[in-house]
Amino acid sequence: EYEGDRDAEGQRHGFGKAQLPNGDTYEGEYEHGLRSGQGTYRFKNGALYTGTYLENKKHGKGVFFYPDGSKYAGDWVHDQRQGYGEYLYANGDTYTGEWANNKRHGQGTYVYKETGSKYVGCWVNGIQNGPAELIHLNHRFKGRFLNGKPLGRGKFIFDIGCEQHGEYIQPPVQEKEEEDEDEPPLPLEPVWKVSEITKLTPWSPQDEE
Repeated sequence: EYEGDRDAEGQRHGFGKAQLPNGDTYEGEYEHGLRSGQGTYRFKNGALYTGTYLENKKHGKGVFFYPDGSKYAGDWVHDQRQGYGEYLYANGDTYTGEWANNKRHGQGTYVYKETGSKYVGCWVNGIQNGPAELIHLNHRFKGRFLNGKPLGRGKFIFDIGCEQHGEYIQPPVQEKEEEDEDEPPLPLEPVWKVSEITKLTPWSPQDEE
């Protein structure tokens, strides 16, 4: 069902309201039969998008409310979260920063609601990767991350005015007994090895690049 403006060929063009066969609805602008311009799309499952369209795809600025209560507000390119945007997760965590292909990618800040800690730094395909700072209530860690875990040289900076330097080392995988062969080894957490405690210094992970 459609009610609204049409062009000379009878295609939806201008402003209109549509009820789709799957139960979704759209109210907004059309160009020659396609959703283009400002519009609001309501999904039957409770999700909702309001923002800019280009040829039936979310493109430009828009806000998407997901059925689980999470929400993304920011840039879209061809139906993907891409550019700059803020995501509020269902558990209250937030991410503000760069996106590519629907994933956190580039520079961004992730705030953990439960602890108040935040990760400020690089992301690759949705995973913490590259130079970053992990900021906690009374101290912070400055270093590099690989696949979501700190690895290599870094330092903990304490608000009382001192630093603990060291590095995160990947422990060797433990050899197992024969009968456990069908179980994959669990990924081991990197282990922090302290090298020295100093007064505050200007070192940052970019210094080594």
